[in-house]
This record gives sequence, structure tokens and C-alpha cells, in this order.
Amino acid sequence: MSDQIPPLRTRADRRGFIRTAGTLGLAASVAPPLLRSAHAARKVLKIMQWNHFVPAYDEWFNKTFTKEWGERNDTEVIVTNVGMTSLDSRAAAEIGKKQGHDLCMFLSPPASYEDHVIDHRDVYAECEKKYGKPLDIAIKSTYNPVTKKHFGFSDGYVPDPINYRQDLWDEAGVRPDSWDAIREGGRKIKEKHGIPVGIGMSNELDSSMALRSMLLSFGAGVQDADGRASLKSKQTLEALKYAKALYTETMTDEIFSWDASSNNRLMLAGKGSLTLNALSITRTGESEKIPVANKILLARPARGPAAQVGVMHFMSVYAIWNFARNVEGAKRFLVDLTGRSRDVFMNSSFYNFPTFPQLVPDMQRLLASDPKVVPADKYSIFSDASQWTVPLGYPGYANAAVDEVLKEWIVPRMFADVASGRLTPEASMDLYSGQVAEIYRKWQGLRKV
Repeated sequence: MSDQIPPLRTRADRRGFIRTAGTLGLAASVAPPLLRSAHAARKVLKIMQWNHFVPAYDEWFNKTFTKEWGERNDTEVIVTNVGMTSLDSRAAAEIGKKQGHDLCMFLSPPASYEDHVIDHRDVYAECEKKYGKPLDIAIKSTYNPVTKKHFGFSDGYVPDPINYRQDLWDEAGVRPDSWDAIREGGRKIKEKHGIPVGIGMSNELDSSMALRSMLLSFGAGVQDADGRASLKSKQTLEALKYAKALYTETMTDEIFSWDASSNNRLMLAGKGSLTLNALSITRTGESEKIPVANKILLARPARGPAAQVGVMHFMSVYAIWNFARNVEGAKRFLVDLTGRSRDVFMNSSFYNFPTFPQLVPDMQRLLASDPKVVPADKYSIFSDASQWTVPLGYPGYANAAVDEVLKEWIVPRMFADVASGRLTPEASMDLYSGQVAEIYRKWQGLRKV
């Protein structure tokens, strides 16, 4: 499979786009006043996105940015915030009715909806023209090299570092920078203090991303660089055997029934020694003045036998339906939102990292010293986050098969069956790799993979 991405937009295309827009603008400017007032209704742009973990972000987005943008563009912007677990069901309902919002935001690449969205090539082209090239993680999360279509647009991503209790790990004399070290230190801490490691093996996003990072560190993965199913491998088997030992020695059975906030609650209650999560744990601790938050430090992804990478915690991907009523307004909104990437970064309290990092030129300084946090350089580990954060389809592109594997929770189910003792590592790998292969065959038959 070729990884070559065709030019986002030709100059001739851009000239045509600008010329058309100019013609429309001229027509509006010379329209008879009575005719314009009688027929020109104010435009509407409807957006659906999640309830952000940082409430200040929704406050800024809903009440400041969208209001200002709406006034500048003579558009009423209507934002619907929904819980993260409801995004896909709401999107599927809109597809079924062929109506709803113009613009929908997802937390992972919505590649299985490719037939129901526009090609977002124009949005990337305009942003690249104005802001420079995007990070590779954005393209790998929104472009299908088989169909040559951009099925979404990514303005940001959320890294997934290690969160750990410094006091407990210092006492154990272990630095949690590798999976072997996590097993060793986690065992010591649990034996002495009864405080477990908390890495979920449940049907939710946090578990899915953490376990994918573990797989990749062992040299395994759901697919290879060419988009072919690759879960059945000796590397997957080694990762499963490791996870079984890690669970037996350092964890409790609570991890099998976790939701997306369980690891947050565990750490902030002082009942966990380590987990993988975005900075929502420490930010919540800071805002609610929870004493243990000052003891929680962050670290880059754990090193494994093959790699040291972390699958993104979330990927901010916007999709414009092909049945949207205001496609052009949605495109312009995404370009302008991207241009405000520094405001996004600041109002999300460093949660949302830009896929056009040149728009936050002082990021290194901001991360190096945050007056709201102890220690002030806690978030400096994110200074190179774009180098160790990888997309969901790594080492290939996100695609419909990757999306379905995620939604079916195949990876956490595979790990949970081994850790709980329901299946041997070999039996679990055979069962779930077979399901993955079947999913890939289906999407290959539909010519999407």
C-alpha cells in the first residue's frame, strides 16, 4: 500500500474557491436592501462535541469563541455537549436520519463513518496555507490511503503519560520508566502498602489506549504499517504473558469493571500507585486542592522490549456530515478554530495539544513552569510529546477496521481474559486475533482497507 498523500489542494482549486467566494460576496453587497432583508436569514452552524474534562474549556468554547466567531460570520452557532460515551451513538442516530449537526467532534478517528462525511482535504489545505504543515499524527488519524479521502480533520491530540505516586516509588527505589520496572516497583509497593497499580482491562477508552501502548512496546499491534491485521504474533503472546504477571503481582480485580474515570478516582483517593492517563488526574487534584495531587508526577511512556511509545489518550477529530446544511460554514469554523490553537491549549489547561504546534510558539516555556502546580515543572515531560505520542492505527493509518476493533473493545477483552484466568494467553490471542482478521476481511471487501 502506498503511503503517498496527494497534494491537499492545487493553486487553481484555491483560486476557484476564492473567486467563487468573492463573486458571492459581491452579489450580496449589491443586492437591493429590501430583497436582502426579506430573504437573507441568518446562517446556523450546529456542533456536537464532548463534555470536556476541563470545564473551563467548555466555558471558553461555548461562551466566548463560538459567540465571537458567530458574530464575525453572521452565524448562530449552536453547541451540543454530550458525555464521551454517547458521541458514537448520537452520531450513528444522525447518520440514520440524515440530519442533525453540521460538525461532530470525536475522541478517536471515526473512520467507519467515511461514507457519510465530506472529504476534509480543503480544510487541511487552507490550514497548511495559513499555519504550516500539521503533525503526522493528524494525517495518520484522518486520511485513508486506500480511498484517498480525508474522513475528518484533527485540530489536536491528548498525550497519555504515566501518572505515578513519587513518594511510593522513591521509597521502593524504582523509577517507573519501563514495563519491567513497573512490575518490579508495583509489586514492592503492593506488598508493603497494599496499594495497587491501576491499568484498566475494561471496555472503555482509557483501558484501550493503555493496553495498545503496552502491545506496541512489545513490538505487537492490531495492524502493521501496510494496514494488514497483525494481532496474532509471538510479540502479542509475550505482551499477554507480561500483563498476566503484572495483574497477579500488582493489581486488583477492580480493573475489570472500570469506567473512564475509575483510574482518576483511584489515584486521587490515594489508593493507587500508578496508572496511564492524560493530565486530567493532576489537573482535577489541583483545582479541587486534593493533597495527594502534589505527590503525583508524570513520566513518558514505559519502555518495552521493542519500543517506547504511547498511543494518544484522545484524538480530537471533527467530521462534517455530507448531509450537513452548512458545510462551508463548518469548514471555515475548523480553520478558524485551528488558528486559535494557543487559546485551546491554555483554556484546556494543557490538555489539548495542537496538531499545528507552530501556533503555540511558547509551549516549551509554558510547560516548563506552571505556577498552579507543584512542582512547577511537572508538565515539562510534554515538551517532546509529539515525538512519543502515536496514532491509534500505528504503525499504519487509522481506518474503518481499526475503528471497529476499538468499538468492539477487542484489545481490553483479550487482556482481561488472560489476566483473569478465563483463557490462556495462547487461547485468548487465537480467539481475538481471529475476530480482528474477520473485521479486516469485511472492510477489505468494502474497499476501505
